[in-house]
Amino acid sequence: MNNSLDLPGRPEDTRVVVAMSGGVDSSVVAALMKHQGYEVIGVTLQLYDHGAAVSKAKSCCAGVDIHDARRAAETIGIPHYVLDYESRFKEAVMDRFADSYIAGETPIPCVSCNQTVKFTDLLTTAKDLGADVLATGHYVRSAPLGNKRALYRPADLDRDQSYFLFATTQEQLDFLRFPLGGMPKSKVRALAAEFGLSVAGKPDSQDICFVPNGDYAEVIRKLRPNAAEPGDIVHMDGRVLGRHEGIIHFTIGQRRGIGVATGDPLYVVRLDADERRVIVGPRTALATKTILLRELNWIGDQPLDEGEEIPLYAKVRSTRPPAPATLRMLGGKAFVDLASGETGVAPGQACVFFDSDDETARVLGGGWIHKTERSGAWTIDSASASAA
Repeated sequence: MNNSLDLPGRPEDTRVVVAMSGGVDSSVVAALMKHQGYEVIGVTLQLYDHGAAVSKAKSCCAGVDIHDARRAAETIGIPHYVLDYESRFKEAVMDRFADSYIAGETPIPCVSCNQTVKFTDLLTTAKDLGADVLATGHYVRSAPLGNKRALYRPADLDRDQSYFLFATTQEQLDFLRFPLGGMPKSKVRALAAEFGLSVAGKPDSQDICFVPNGDYAEVIRKLRPNAAEPGDIVHMDGRVLGRHEGIIHFTIGQRRGIGVATGDPLYVVRLDADERRVIVGPRTALATKTILLRELNWIGDQPLDEGEEIPLYAKVRSTRPPAPATLRMLGGKAFVDLASGETGVAPGQACVFFDSDDETARVLGGGWIHKTERSGAWTIDSASASAA
């Protein structure tokens, strides 16, 4: 058994496809694999019209990044291919992002990209190239557990990307490798310099590669020209406080920039897409006790049977730590009861499961937040109703 990638056979007899974004992390992965004697092929995805859509230097998969990936591959001495995934990326990630915002949600396109383009389409391409594994520069760890692989938080928790990989299936996880999971970022940059890579000092990319200057609304307007329809700003008690220029400009938990004042601090507590209403109220109205999930992905060991209640730790925002929770399966639906409740939990975000709250926690899967409930004790029937 080869200890580096947990694969049988010699490195020179093992083909590794590396997803190269043009950044320091994936470039170091390619260099490491080559240095360890593997047969390495670099693949870079062109995901959007990098000339017209995005010009910001810190975005990934744009023109400069493709050039950097190609240059890194030349330095390392490996073959490198650029694949045109623009139409697939627009369909699976950008369009879904826009539609989710229009529906009053707060989407995470990086998860959708990993879920579809990278870990489905690219993984298939890697297998077509005869690869034994697909390696990426994500900061997570995976390790053998019985006859399968398990996913864990990385050694460098400041770089933890496990939240964004909750949708990775068991079949995908068994084929993927994450060589940087046991390293701090400082070590990765030092290796980049040691390998003579020109990207050693390159800044990290921003999370959402196709949103220039962080202007979500502008991107949505380009994708869906009729998306920004005006409507009312309504207090929870029924008072109409003002007008807005489109719910795409608001997110759950937002306080600044609402455009109305009552003397007390107001927060966006719900977005009613059907009626084009922005519902506002006090901070206490942001409390969430129970979450209804959709598109559940489970990579834990325990089967999810009807009526099953599984204690675990849930993370409802990428910046928050895992907190005690219970996963319930009722009527074919997945509910998560948060032991202490959370504020600002938004539909469209992810709820990710872990087996503990420490740095060695294993990822058990997760799902997309569909609806939230303040009181807890949500039933099957109430899951079909609109949640406040």
